[in-house]
This record gives sequence, C-alpha cells and structure tokens, in this order.
Amino acid sequence: MIEKIELNDLDAFCVAGISVRTTNQNGQAQTDINLLWQKFMSEDVMSKIADRCSDEIYCLYTNYESDYTGPYTALLGCKVKSLGQVPESLETVAIPKGYYQVYSLSGEFPDNVGRAWQQIWKSANSRAYTVDFDLYNAEAAESFKETEARIYLAVD
Repeated sequence: MIEKIELNDLDAFCVAGISVRTTNQNGQAQTDINLLWQKFMSEDVMSKIADRCSDEIYCLYTNYESDYTGPYTALLGCKVKSLGQVPESLETVAIPKGYYQVYSLSGEFPDNVGRAWQQIWKSANSRAYTVDFDLYNAEAAESFKETEARIYLAVD
C-alpha cells in the first residue's frame, strides 16, 4: 500500500547494474524482473560495483517506448560515485535532475511494490517517462519481508 506521497527535487546521479528489456503486457515484466533479481543475487552483482555509494538497491525503469503499456528497460543495480570504475560487464543509466513523486510504501515486501505500481498505473498523471525507480534499503530490516521500499516517479 502507498503510505505517503511527496514531491522531491533530485540532483542527477548514475546507477550501474544489469538490465533486461521487458513490457508490462501479460505479466512479462514480473517474470523478467524476477529473473533479473535472481541473476543479481546469484552472481553477486553488487560486489562487482566497487564504486557504489551504499548497499541500497535501485530498480530503474527507463527507455520507455511509449508509456507503461509499451516496452521499457529495467536495470537493477546501485548508485555509483563515478563511472570511471564501473566494469564493462555492467550497464549504467544516468538519472536526470528533476522532480519526482516519492511513494513511501507499507506492507510486506515485495508484494507492496507490485500493489503500489498497480495503483500508480491507474492514477498517476503528468509522468515524464524518463527514468522511474524503486529504491530498496534492507539494512534496518530484520527479515526480507521488512525491506524498506520507495518508488520515485519522474513527473513533468
């Protein structure tokens, strides 16, 4: 469930990680992003991001063909201090400076994220469709289901 929505002005930054091209049609994104998570964890991708700012994990949604109904790229990774130390095996995405609606979520992870996106698709107006992202912080959580999650939606 969406607990709180606020508007933030974010500075530009970069994220390095692994990606997949997907679509929300017929549940394809859920399958593809689950496989991306499995690869991220099984190949310990985070350890390959030496210049990461923290252990927070970002799931970016970018390169939209049209809107949330068309193909887009999902990238799972970490915010980096610079691009100079990112291995060639990883991809990078620049998150532009801009305004983002930030959705703080309640409920059990990861189900709360899926339910929040369902609400956003039905109600969010004035989306920029540049780079949207989920931010996951598991440091304070006692269990996986308590992972703190927020959704950042780029708006015009």
